[in-house]
Parts: sequence; C-alpha cells; structure tokens
Amino acid sequence: MAEEYHPTLKSQESRVSAAQSRLDLAKKDYYPDFRVSVAYGDRIGYNGGRIDDPRSDLLTLKVGIKVPLYYKTKQSKAEQQRFIEQQGSQYALENVRLKLMAEISNNYTDYRQAKKQVSLYETGILPQARQTVDSMLSGYQVSKVDFLNLVRSQVTLFNYELLYWKSVTESMQALSGIQANVRKVNIYE
Repeated sequence: MAEEYHPTLKSQESRVSAAQSRLDLAKKDYYPDFRVSVAYGDRIGYNGGRIDDPRSDLLTLKVGIKVPLYYKTKQSKAEQQRFIEQQGSQYALENVRLKLMAEISNNYTDYRQAKKQVSLYETGILPQARQTVDSMLSGYQVSKVDFLNLVRSQVTLFNYELLYWKSVTESMQALSGIQANVRKVNIYE
C-alpha cells in the first residue's frame, strides 16, 4: 500500500520517468534532423513601375538536414551523461523505497512488542497487583498488615498502571507511524 500511495515514492518515480525520457532523447541525437519549411509571400506593386506588369507572388520551400558529425565525442558523451543520471534516479528511488519499508518494519515491530506488553499487563501483572492491594487492604483492616506495606502495594499498582498506559501509548504511536507511511487511516489490528 505504501508503494502505491506514498507521495515521496510517486515523486521519485516521476523523476525516474523524466530521466528515462531524457535518455531516450539523447539516443535520438545520433540520427540526422530533417527540417522542411514553406513560406508564401503576397507581393504588392508592379515590376519596373509599369501598370500592366504586376509583381508575382512568391512561394519558398526550404529543406535542411542537420547531420551529427561529431557523434563519438558529443552525442555519445551526452547519452552517457543521461544514462548516469537515469541510473542515479533509479538508485535514489530504490533508496527511498528501502527506507520507507525499513521505517514501516520498525514501526510494525514496535507495535507488536507494545501490544504484547499491553496484553501482559492486562492479563497478568495488573490483575495480580490489584489482588495484592485488595489482600493488603483486607489485612490492614484486621491489623495483620501495617500501613507501609499497604501503601507500597498501592504505589506498585499505580506504577504498573502507568507502565500499562505507556505501552498503550507506544502501540498507538507505532500504529500511527504505520498509517502515516502507508497513507491509510483505517488499519485494523
């Protein structure tokens, strides 16, 4: 999807296409150029000042041929330069494509790891921490647990909840990075 919609790739693809067109034009410089032109002249007046002898209209036909005599030095160097430019733009396109795919891959890896952490917090760590706080609170109410241990368990629960929300945030940031690179907003998990 990124290769189809990403504007940087589209821009680079148009540069490759333009470089290919310039290379094709450089290859055509080996052939002679033919030029043909036609002109018509409507003359007014008389020859020699006599009224019975009007001036004739003119029709001009020009034919020209431009022959590339220095094709080994001039045209071949121009073609070689255009070929190098075309190859450079092709490599630049591949470079942009690989960078984009690497960025998508990194975002996907970050997303998967953050989702695993979210799942771990949801299914194991947070329920166990909540159960510990409830147990400590019950023990404190019957004077079996001191207040300091109750507060420590509550602080530990809050820290785990902060880490949980940090993981949720990281997963959403990675997902939005993927969406930005793919140029599609609705990516389903």
